[in-house]
Amino acid sequence: MSDKAQELAEQYHVDLYGRYPITLTEGKGVYVTDSEGNEYLDALAGIAVNSLGHSHPKVVEAVREQAGKLMHISNFYYSEPQSNLAQKLVQVSGLDKTFFCNSGAEAVEGAVKLARKYGKIKGKKGKIISMENCFHGRTLGTIAMGKKKYREPFEPVPGGFGNVPVNDKQALTDKVDDDTIGIILEPIQGEGGVCPIDEEYLNHVRALCDKHDILMILDEIQCGVGRTGKMFAYQHYDFKPDIITSAKALGNGFPIGAVIVTDKVADAIEHGEHGTTYGGNPLACASAYATLTAMEEEHIPEQAAEKGTYFMDKLKEATKDIEAVTDVRGKGLMIGAELAFEGGEVVKEMMKRGVLSNCASGNVMRFVPPLIITKDQIDTLINVFIESLKEVETHAKA
Repeated sequence: MSDKAQELAEQYHVDLYGRYPITLTEGKGVYVTDSEGNEYLDALAGIAVNSLGHSHPKVVEAVREQAGKLMHISNFYYSEPQSNLAQKLVQVSGLDKTFFCNSGAEAVEGAVKLARKYGKIKGKKGKIISMENCFHGRTLGTIAMGKKKYREPFEPVPGGFGNVPVNDKQALTDKVDDDTIGIILEPIQGEGGVCPIDEEYLNHVRALCDKHDILMILDEIQCGVGRTGKMFAYQHYDFKPDIITSAKALGNGFPIGAVIVTDKVADAIEHGEHGTTYGGNPLACASAYATLTAMEEEHIPEQAAEKGTYFMDKLKEATKDIEAVTDVRGKGLMIGAELAFEGGEVVKEMMKRGVLSNCASGNVMRFVPPLIITKDQIDTLINVFIESLKEVETHAKA
């Protein structure tokens, strides 16, 4: 143990996380600093959370001001921060109404409940179809939709879910029946390995939903709020979903989730059928409102589009002759580099060289830096990745 925080965590915190042996103490922009004074370029951004970077002045000021006025009141009463955020989120999403919660998994659970209620009104039993290799959270309901490795240790899990291979239109068509009430998917699978879903497939999902009165649910928890070059990833295409789940970057580090819906979905739920104590509290809403406002004022989605193209082109060029990199994919500043082997050691080598990164689905390096990252910083990130990759390959051959 190198410091007190690590010693205390080892003694008192349930052993849930495979942590790296550094204690982060401060963040500014795209950089974080550890307890020993080492600085790191943060290419993970709290897992696509700190999209405006660390300690963004507008978000910090909003939180400080609101904390001194009103932090929590419960949803028995109205608050200006919540109402203002609801209006803003509807405006930037293009849907009709929203409600708030505390996390991405909770947002997905809320979406599932809405879909079940909508289906019940329609006389359907409530089956929801998800995609293979998806990730929607770690509650019992959300793991029931996803990967076996997350589900198996906690079985039995809730029923009423089934999944299909992603981008396989025929498999999805065959899976839909009279009891199907919803199809849920991530426009870009994050934990699944930064895998963008084909536009043709997304259009097929929308057409199926329209034909069978099924709700199209988009999990934009990781790919939303500016990350792909639009405020929401679905806005790259010519359709609208019925439900969007949002969290992560929505509060730029302050925990908040949201379920954004069309009027027909909102009309299905009644007073008392869903709720949350902390969801939409004034402090969280003030943070999220400041985040969305800064996103608009500083043209952050547009920056993500431009810098994402730069990043993707540079990374493809830098890795074109490296056999260990089998694919580079993504959208905006949500980029994955698929490796021919497990990427855990690459992550460690990058950390030694001052860059925090992550490996998803075992062998896909996931780069989701703050959207304010500069092109020079992107160059540094790529150079460190290449150096680290070569170092790992050298050790493997030795």
